[in-house]
Amino acid sequence: MPNVFDYLAWRGDLTFAQSPFNEADSLILCRLAYIPFDGIAPASFVQAIHLADAAARCLHGAPPQSAIPLPAEAGAPQEGSAEPPRRFRLADDARLLAALATSRRFCNARLSGYVNLFDPAAEKQFSALTILLEGELPYVAFRGTDGTLVGWKEDFNMSFLTVVPAQKEAVQYLCAASDSLCGRLRVGGHSKGGNLAVYASAFCGEEIQSRIESVYNHDGPGFLSEVVTREGFQRILGRVHTFVPQSSVVGMLLQHEEGCAIVHSTNTWLLQHDLYSWETACNGLVFTEARTRSSRFIDSTLKAWLTQMNPEDRGKLVDGVYTALSASGAVTVADLNRPKTAVSVLREMKKLDEPTKAIIQQAVELLSASARENLPVVLERMRKEKE
Repeated sequence: MPNVFDYLAWRGDLTFAQSPFNEADSLILCRLAYIPFDGIAPASFVQAIHLADAAARCLHGAPPQSAIPLPAEAGAPQEGSAEPPRRFRLADDARLLAALATSRRFCNARLSGYVNLFDPAAEKQFSALTILLEGELPYVAFRGTDGTLVGWKEDFNMSFLTVVPAQKEAVQYLCAASDSLCGRLRVGGHSKGGNLAVYASAFCGEEIQSRIESVYNHDGPGFLSEVVTREGFQRILGRVHTFVPQSSVVGMLLQHEEGCAIVHSTNTWLLQHDLYSWETACNGLVFTEARTRSSRFIDSTLKAWLTQMNPEDRGKLVDGVYTALSASGAVTVADLNRPKTAVSVLREMKKLDEPTKAIIQQAVELLSASARENLPVVLERMRKEKE
């Protein structure tokens, strides 16, 4: 099935004047936000580096050839210097960057406002990038969750907090970016980045909101009901475009006020969160009619489960599990796959205080009960849809 690489083969030689911006372009820019541009793309919004030059430094460790001048603090190399190639989170990220660097559609894009913050003490993981497209509106892209436990902990904090540190950073970032940009702009992100894009657009103030053309949320989680009912959120709602794969789990978490377009993914279940598995056409994404039974079952089960737990208990549950995971020595989610780490996690879970253990036990029982109650409901809904 075709994906973003096929899309670039079909449309990469066309400018935006020849083929208008679409949701596949947004998907690509949101993935671009995951590239490690530390020390390459300037933090300033008034300076920038061409994407092709940034790609050369990321992929080959080469100094830029025709970059817009960068200040020393933004990471510009000394004359004649070189640096080692970057490590990418996904192997396809390097392939994507190379394809964009040779694409007429994207190679002249300029990158600015790059920020990458990680603060375990504040339970904050935040990164964003502003892309100045040739002949198109600027695109403010927020990065999704990285592979660290801190990043995922912040995501789960959204289940009981109306605002988390990354959301505050996102609002400040969008305000700063808009101050340096002229005219209208687009905002987007994937996973937590999609949530940040919506949150920042909702709470950046009316003047900036009026300049936002569209907000793209690619399989990002929703919000607590206290957030979606606020005036700022309601004002931006009509410009939010949310896309989820047919077996979405992450994108269905918490509450969504906006409708969701369902994209066909070639992967299964949780692996559909990978943007490289989303099917593309020559003019955008390929959509399907409905989410899978498993997606709807998990969605209804988790929503029912969360309603049975008050925010305080949700917080204690998340904090308790995170305490055990981090005490095991695990730093990333991948670390949890190691047998020794799994044993350490179980050992640390036993060390938790009794009230926390009781909340975790109650949460497990409620989740099990919620699953039993929701399965017949989902099956009945499917039966009626077939009639």
